[in-house]
Amino acid sequence: MDIKNLRGSILEEKNEAQCERVRLQKYISACGVMSRRAAEQRITEGRVSVNGETASLGCNIMPGRDVVEIDGVRIKPIEKYLTVMLNKPRGYVTTLSDELGRKTVAELVESYGVRLNPVGRLDRDSEGLLLMTNDGELLNHLTHPRYSLPKLYRVTVGSAATPEQIARLRAPMTIDGYRLQRVGLKIVRAEESRTVFEMTLHEGRNRQIRRMCETVGLEVVRLRRVAIGKLRIGSLRPGESKPLTDEQLAYLCEHTGMTAEG
Repeated sequence: MDIKNLRGSILEEKNEAQCERVRLQKYISACGVMSRRAAEQRITEGRVSVNGETASLGCNIMPGRDVVEIDGVRIKPIEKYLTVMLNKPRGYVTTLSDELGRKTVAELVESYGVRLNPVGRLDRDSEGLLLMTNDGELLNHLTHPRYSLPKLYRVTVGSAATPEQIARLRAPMTIDGYRLQRVGLKIVRAEESRTVFEMTLHEGRNRQIRRMCETVGLEVVRLRRVAIGKLRIGSLRPGESKPLTDEQLAYLCEHTGMTAEG
């Protein structure tokens, strides 16, 4: 399946957009600058202007005619959509910049020559599959709870997990007053000094797997995401990345209900 049939080329979208007005936050998101929700926040904070005037939520603009700026910097439509899968190594933070000077995932995809935003996050000490894209609408859809894809993790704990501990992990659990969705759990390898299992999550609470394991008395020594929905990390080595295929992009677009018009 040709992904252009689902998303359309950016030039086609630009020509079509010039014929009709669009919501400001949707335009900002489509430019690959940030998600639609983040754009709404910037607008609310008074940091977005249209033709030199401070914009407000609900504002519509004419792409190709109106000048949109964020913090005084003009934004423009991107020329080409790009979404890649990255095997994030341990020690990298899932941000584009870091005030503490830590290594970021943005450094691992600089060779593409475009700004790629992470879709969701992985903790600094976690590793594995991370999607990165300059398609703001795709980013917005994939991070929306309505379109959440199941995520598969390979978890290694530093001790032999007891049947009681495994049963507690499989059962519904409450952390900080929040009732977590039931997770899928499959034992991969059980040894005296460690246990390896796979966990499937349908939501992404902060440090969820580590905190679940801590709750039952297990310490996570390695946490690796190996799949997001039907997308698997395969043979990608730590730090390596590759663009998604048309079929993989089509899968994401179909899952989120996206069309060529976004």
